[in-house]
Amino acid sequence: MQQRTLGRTGISVSRICLGTMTWGEQNTQAEGHAQMDYALGYGINFLDTAELYSTPGRAETQGSTETIIGNWFAANGRRSDWVVASKITGPGNDWIRGGRPMDGKQIVVALEASLKRLRTDYIDLYQLHWPNRNHYNFSKSWAFDPYGQDKNAIRDNIHDVLEALNAQVKAGRIRAIGLSNETSWGVSEYVKVAEAHGLPRMATIQNEYNLLRRHFDYDLAEVCAFENVDLLAYSPLAAGLLSGKYNNGNMPAGSRGTLGTMWRLNPQSETATKAYMTLAEQHGLDVCQMALAWCLTRPFMASVIIGATSMDQLETDIAAHNLVLAPEVIEGIEELHRLYPRTFA
Repeated sequence: MQQRTLGRTGISVSRICLGTMTWGEQNTQAEGHAQMDYALGYGINFLDTAELYSTPGRAETQGSTETIIGNWFAANGRRSDWVVASKITGPGNDWIRGGRPMDGKQIVVALEASLKRLRTDYIDLYQLHWPNRNHYNFSKSWAFDPYGQDKNAIRDNIHDVLEALNAQVKAGRIRAIGLSNETSWGVSEYVKVAEAHGLPRMATIQNEYNLLRRHFDYDLAEVCAFENVDLLAYSPLAAGLLSGKYNNGNMPAGSRGTLGTMWRLNPQSETATKAYMTLAEQHGLDVCQMALAWCLTRPFMASVIIGATSMDQLETDIAAHNLVLAPEVIEGIEELHRLYPRTFA
């Protein structure tokens, strides 16, 4: 399994990251542990979780994914084999720290709870799950409005958060920090504040990236190229849409679509999905493997976060790491992107 260093951190991670957000909801603890064992056997050393998970987020399962990972560490004693990424939840969920926005105090509270659930004394990459301010992720871009916010208050909050993260880095409880669901302006501000005050720089950004959603290709790609911030792509299969399992009105039992609103699914995304499936078939490829292998070709990509609810899915996804796409496949993907540039927001 190839590896890549995260930003300027010196932390080396596998190009495939094991996503865990279904554990505790769609997957049992035993299944989660089996996935960890299998992934580790194939050279994957990178795990992504969050205080919010399992998903869809709800009070009854909040934190369960971290607990499952922590129980594996306790049973196996192999914490050092993994690079663990977790996240502090942004504002809005009342059952997580009262739905409060992120600040210096909440960093400490959230980190303490995550460390306890994970049964570890450090987290390798600690990320801010989504901004306190308005942002365009989670299908919010149609109504995204950055106006009317207090820029100075936002900058003060960024400074406060970075100071708190710096204290935890110095204490050895965090090795590196990252963003998630951020914008170009947000990344730039975090970098500027960090450099102005000698605080830790953001090493990564975890945003959605897949054949159907390529916002990152534009301003974010430029910012991250110049600032040495790497992308960790979540939902590289567009929450399962690219597999085709939701085509023609299908809603497989036990799928993510049965647990919450599938806001990515619409006539445009289905049409594009079918076109990508046809392209894969023309070249004798599995469409999911094609989609994942394509993500790995992107120059800003540090690691692609896969999520599987079955071992068959996990094996297929991991095998995409070995797939080299022919130039004509890449060309076909770009042609389809021009036809379907924005299938969901």
